[in-house]
Amino acid sequence: MGRAYEVRKASIQASGAAKGKIYTTFAKEIYLACKKGVPEIEANSELKRLVEKAKKQQVPNDIIERAIKKAQGAGQEDYKEVIYEGFGPGSSTLVIKTLTDNVNRTVGEVRAAFNKVHKSLGVTNSVTYNYDHLAIIGIKSDKESELFEALLDAGIEIKDLENDEGLLIVSADAKDASKVKDVIDTLIPNAEYEIDEIGMYPKDKVTLEGEDLEIFNKLYKMLNDIEDVSQIYTNVKMD
Repeated sequence: MGRAYEVRKASIQASGAAKGKIYTTFAKEIYLACKKGVPEIEANSELKRLVEKAKKQQVPNDIIERAIKKAQGAGQEDYKEVIYEGFGPGSSTLVIKTLTDNVNRTVGEVRAAFNKVHKSLGVTNSVTYNYDHLAIIGIKSDKESELFEALLDAGIEIKDLENDEGLLIVSADAKDASKVKDVIDTLIPNAEYEIDEIGMYPKDKVTLEGEDLEIFNKLYKMLNDIEDVSQIYTNVKMD
């Protein structure tokens, strides 16, 4: 499936983005994970995953702690995760994940970006039916066959298991992310997670050229510059 390259590329893009937006996005995601579960790291697997990921991105501890404490209080911001789907130039599509405390503001900014390049937002599932919602988890290990058997024994449906020069990369349904990590932690104690992503991955990719590529790049940049946008997924092959 080639998921490994896509995830590594996304990580490179993220590391090159403004640190301020990275910090803000993690703070919102941590806050939201606390509200969905409990605001305690060891008792909330999603929160634990996000905190580990934030630390790898060098998000300061005080930002992480403030987000958790904010979720423990009352009368604070009410962030929501809202997904928008849109059609770009050519056969391109985009899935835009946002974390917002003002849906009207966010949808207005997202729609304005599409309008500026004369493209449009779609309705729910007009785009995402062509994407897989996957957990992509990668570790350095030589236990490929053992891991494969252990995942099967745990009843996890493996979408893909790649061995990229000793980096084992598991693709599974997003809802099984915690189960996959539980299996890995049991089989390989103290495993170092090189990749730990949950996202939308296109079933098929398209290549854009000329004016279509220029318009797509302009749209992508405008969307990425919106503060409430935390992630953009697309079916476009990107260099």
